[in-house]
Amino acid sequence: QVELMESGGNLVRPGGSLRLSCIASGFAYSYYDIGWFRQAPGKEREGVSCITNLHGDTYYADSVKGRFTISRDDRKNTIYLHMNSLKPEDTAVYYCATSSECRDFKSWLSWGQGTQVTVSS
Repeated sequence: QVELMESGGNLVRPGGSLRLSCIASGFAYSYYDIGWFRQAPGKEREGVSCITNLHGDTYYADSVKGRFTISRDDRKNTIYLHMNSLKPEDTAVYYCATSSECRDFKSWLSWGQGTQVTVSS
């Protein structure tokens, strides 16, 4: 059974930073591409970033490129999303998810309960 548990969400001021973590369990984690999507109230789900299992190739949405960094520690079955220069429009619930095709930001397979990120002064 796939289990993904996100943490690290918080209230932060514009320009601030956060690091989200996602611990994976119950499946062959290292075989999957894995990433993050977010969803704000009244808005569609938006793929944020993804990292492949084989070569660690990374992909970012244009809206976060240059500000967010995704990484994975396969020894700890953990995925991280480092978020810098946060903007109010980054406010959303962030979900960690496995993916069958990293690059399209849509082929999410399983995801966790999410963690709330709020960017506000």
